[in-house]
Amino acid sequence: MDIISLRRDFHMHPEVGFTEFRTASKVVEILTSLGYEVIYGKDAMDGPSRRGLPTEEVLEAAYARALRDGANPAIVEQMRGGYTAVIGILKGKAAGPTVAFRFDMDALPVPESADADHFPQSAGFRSVYEGNMHACAHDGHTSIGLGLAEQLADGDFAGTVKLIFQPAEEGVRGAYSIVQKGMLDDVDYIFCHHLGTNLPLGEIHGASSGFLATTKLAVHFHGVSSHAGATPEKGRNALLGAATALLNIHAVPRFSSGSTRVNVGVLEGGTAANIIPSYAKMIVETRSVTEEVNRDLEQRVRNIIAHSAAMHELEHEIEVIGAAIPIDNDKELAELAIEEAKQVEGFTTFQIDAANSMGSEDASFLIRRVQERGGKGTYMAIGTDIPAPHHHPKFDIQEEILPRAVQLLHRIARRMLK
Repeated sequence: MDIISLRRDFHMHPEVGFTEFRTASKVVEILTSLGYEVIYGKDAMDGPSRRGLPTEEVLEAAYARALRDGANPAIVEQMRGGYTAVIGILKGKAAGPTVAFRFDMDALPVPESADADHFPQSAGFRSVYEGNMHACAHDGHTSIGLGLAEQLADGDFAGTVKLIFQPAEEGVRGAYSIVQKGMLDDVDYIFCHHLGTNLPLGEIHGASSGFLATTKLAVHFHGVSSHAGATPEKGRNALLGAATALLNIHAVPRFSSGSTRVNVGVLEGGTAANIIPSYAKMIVETRSVTEEVNRDLEQRVRNIIAHSAAMHELEHEIEVIGAAIPIDNDKELAELAIEEAKQVEGFTTFQIDAANSMGSEDASFLIRRVQERGGKGTYMAIGTDIPAPHHHPKFDIQEEILPRAVQLLHRIARRMLK
């Protein structure tokens, strides 16, 4: 399997969260050809617990595009509506533990650079979906997962391997529904990883700490339209209520019990200068180092939203469109990952655990579920030099890390499944 060619194909066809129809279809085809039992569509995800699902119009447009660009019609029909998770399962030749590996598949709504010094542009695999790109290495992650699937396809091990290809990691949306479907309930060990994360090529951390608990909220304010000049008092200004909430959310005090983050990232509403806006939308996130502090912060934000709406006589609704929790890595697995990395040519710098993240990751839900049921998990960071930061139009990875990462995960899998 040429995983570099695979990565370039995925890079050319970036699909954002819950619209990964073409990508997931290719994953299903390859896993099936390798002899895996493949679970996908509604069998792999709990529909009601999906968060931040795109509109039906967006989903259908992406579905049609995937068919146009070579997705298997029989496969993607089962994914219609945003059921794009894929689980590959292979049982070994003897009894043993169930070991899972997670690979995220989604891209970002970032326009990709067309500059000549951007390697995907000069090498001919820049995104063909304008406005979307793989700016966070998930194209590499998916390719690594398929490379690992090929390495383990002989089934010459004791136990079961479970490969989880997850949609909608961006916005921390996709993992929770996989957990709620029970896909992690039989897993004894889980290994997750990310390429890059400001580590140079050759460096690896067996565990990456510092992930924050977070909640993403979409808030809808509903008021009453009126003529802004003739009868302004008869209107109920939804945008004004949302703006009131925004200013007060950013005035929430800091916490002595733990670091916090709060941000209103979207505020939109209104249709014309002479119309009192009857609708406004706000997207806000809270983050903290602990679930408890994040819950407190989130409740304060909800209170501000409710009171801001009441001040302006508005109706409002709040929906959770994403969430994550901190990751508590198991040192035993982190140490094992480093031991195996030392046997892979090209890894030169090793650290068992490092607090190199202040973002959030919904792999946290996968790891937590395994741990709740008596298992163990870790989230590894695998270095690769990058020409621009994650989520930047010129983001790229060094492709030589792909076979190296496959070799590492293969060694981990064989060791766990002896």
